[in-house]
Amino acid sequence: MGILFYVVSARDAEAHVKWFCAYDVAGQPRGLENVLCLDFELLLGTAVFWLFAGCLIEPTALGEATIRALDRVTAGLRLRTEEMIRAVCAFFFISIWAVGGILLTPELKTTSTMVGVLQLAIAAGMLWRRTLPLSAAGMAVLFGIAVYYYGAFHLADYPIFLGVAAYLALVGLQKDLFGIRPLDVVRYAAAVTLMWASIEKWAYPEWSFPLLIEHAAITLGFDNEFYMRAAGMVEFTLAFALLWTPLIRRCASAVLAGMFISACFEFGKIDTIGHSAIIAVLFAIICDNKAYERDRRAAWLAPVGLCGALTVTLFAYYVGHAAIFKTSIL
Repeated sequence: MGILFYVVSARDAEAHVKWFCAYDVAGQPRGLENVLCLDFELLLGTAVFWLFAGCLIEPTALGEATIRALDRVTAGLRLRTEEMIRAVCAFFFISIWAVGGILLTPELKTTSTMVGVLQLAIAAGMLWRRTLPLSAAGMAVLFGIAVYYYGAFHLADYPIFLGVAAYLALVGLQKDLFGIRPLDVVRYAAAVTLMWASIEKWAYPEWSFPLLIEHAAITLGFDNEFYMRAAGMVEFTLAFALLWTPLIRRCASAVLAGMFISACFEFGKIDTIGHSAIIAVLFAIICDNKAYERDRRAAWLAPVGLCGALTVTLFAYYVGHAAIFKTSIL
C-alpha cells in the first residue's frame, strides 16, 4: 500500500477537471457513507504512516542533511523568489487575456472587454514593487466578480488567488500580516486550496472519468473509482503537509510541483497557464529555508492534525454544499 501511495503521487496528473470536463457544482455529491469506505480508511492509514515517518526523520542527521541539500540546490532561486512570482503572475494574466473570455480560470467565462483591460493592468503592475498593491487590488476585484457570477462555493476552489494577491500587496507595502510573512500567507492559501480541491475527487469522481478514459495511462491500471480515492488522499496529505514543519512542507511542495508540471505535459497549454501561479508558489516554498520556533512540533501531532484537518474540510464541504444547494450529506 505504501508503494502504491508513492506511485500514485508520482503519476497523479493534477489537471483541474472543471477545465476539461462537464461538471455540476450544484449536483448531489457522493454520500459520505460512500466516501468513507474501506479503501478510504486504508489510504488514510497509509498517509498517516508516511507523514509520521517523515516527521520522525526531520530532526535526525538524515533530515538535516536533506535540508542542507535543498538549501544548496535552491540557493539561486531563493534570492529571486519575489521576482519569480511577479514574472509568473504577469505571464498568467497576459496569457488569460490573450486566450480571451476568461475571468481567472478557464471555466470562469466572461464577455466583458473591461476584464481584459484589468488583466493587462494587473500584469503591468508586476513590473514595479510599488504598484504590486494595485495589481493585488485588481486580482481581488476579479475574484469578487467571479463570486458574483459563479457563487462563493464554486470560488472556494480558488483561495490561492486571494493568497497571491495578499502576498503581492504585502511585498509591495513591505509589511507582514500580524507577524505572518507574505510567503507564509500564500503558503496557507495554497494548502487550503488543494485540501478543498481534493474533496471533489471523492465527492464527484465521475467528473474525472472522461479524462481517465482519454488518458488511461495515468491510472496505472487501477480501477477508476479507487484511483480517484487514492489521488484525493495523496493531494490532501501533501496539501496538509504544506502547513507543517520546514522539511515536510518543502518536500511536499517538491512532489506537488512535480505533479502539476507533469500535468502540463499531459494536458497542454490550458493546464500550463491555469496552474502557473500555484507552481510558482510551490517553488517559492521549496526554496524557503526560514525556520521559526513555532515550527517545532512533536511528530505525533502530525497524524492528529491530518485527521483533524480532513474531518473539518469534509464537514465544511458537505455541510456547506447542503446548506447552499439543499443536497443530502449522506
